[in-house]
Amino acid sequence: MDRIGFIGAGTVGRALAITLANEGYHVAAAASRTRASAAALAAQVPGCAVLGTAQAVANAADLVFITTPDDAIAGVAAAVQWHFGQGVVHCSGAASTDIIAPAAQDGAQVGAFHPLQSFASVSRAIENIPGSTFAIEAEPPLRDKLVAMATALRGSPVLLGPGDKVLYHAAAVIVSNYTVALMKMATDLWRQFGVPPAEATAAMLPLLRGTVNNIANIGLPNCLTGPIARGDAGTVERHLAALERRAPQLLAAYRDLGLQAVEVALEKGKVDQAQAARMRALLEAALLQPA
Repeated sequence: MDRIGFIGAGTVGRALAITLANEGYHVAAAASRTRASAAALAAQVPGCAVLGTAQAVANAADLVFITTPDDAIAGVAAAVQWHFGQGVVHCSGAASTDIIAPAAQDGAQVGAFHPLQSFASVSRAIENIPGSTFAIEAEPPLRDKLVAMATALRGSPVLLGPGDKVLYHAAAVIVSNYTVALMKMATDLWRQFGVPPAEATAAMLPLLRGTVNNIANIGLPNCLTGPIARGDAGTVERHLAALERRAPQLLAAYRDLGLQAVEVALEKGKVDQAQAARMRALLEAALLQPA
């Protein structure tokens, strides 16, 4: 079995090391910018040695995960002397394998392994990683090892080619990070009628959970509900007028998301082309009115 090493012991590194160890993988060594971080990882992984440098981890492991912040990955790859046949993998969501090209030049196999998951804390990440989708970019035989690793974590591997990672990561940002931004926008509107953000969030969470359940169980495009799904242009018009008066900073986002929703509604088949054209015209005109 490969000896696995981790360079970087933040949330992603610690959570991935612990979940792999829990599935029987041999996590042999870890190093981090601070020794305390590496020690915290090793404390939860029996048999994992705390080493002082990235080079020491590279010397001790057959497969090395670089789980530093994204901006540090290239520097680590360039600073370490890798050995022929070794696996070197980073966990950036947006970057391709070109950022660890120095490892390939030393004869190592290079790859990317990204859990499509939200890492709010180490404990939450440990709970969420099993069953996640894993974006994998590598050539065989390293690719086969990473696919087996994703499968061992009860996950679903998605194989990406050069240039695919940025679009993959943009999609993840839209569905995860921008959902948070949407909740913030919605709670800002509730402030307008005197409800503080914590209460507004609690009130809207059941709606958000119901939407996620509909996406999971009914799927696109049929899970779309609301005025655009019904072709209710009058309600959309009232929304736009209210936002213009009381929250004009949200008009652009409402318009752009609404235009996307019109296309989903057409796919669903519950609105016709005339209804869609009416709603598009309302939305596109929203920011053309004088302030």
